[in-house]
Amino acid sequence: MAVSTRLICNGEELVEGGLGVRFDIDRHGVTEPCFVVRYRGEARAFLNRCGHMPVELDWQQGEFFDSSGLYLICATHGALYAPNDGRCLHGRCSGKGLQPLAVCEIDGQIYLKEA
Repeated sequence: MAVSTRLICNGEELVEGGLGVRFDIDRHGVTEPCFVVRYRGEARAFLNRCGHMPVELDWQQGEFFDSSGLYLICATHGALYAPNDGRCLHGRCSGKGLQPLAVCEIDGQIYLKEA
């Protein structure tokens, strides 16, 4: 199966531990909210859905990191997630992590890889 790419944003929009960029994907006829952030120099993307309950993580548009800029945090429950892979680190997520999405950065642009 061929992999295609879809532009999400300019890479300069993503600052290490800073604001993320929201975008949507279509999965099985349903529009799903997603986000991309920069962590340790790389773009990381996830479905914007807490592992505990199907609520979006950001407390304000694009605010996905905790105050330290080291962890992704659910604004509703305070659950903490690892930004590199979305695994649950603490809180009500009960081991259920975020669902990662494949992204790549080419010539300063962030793309979603779609199958």
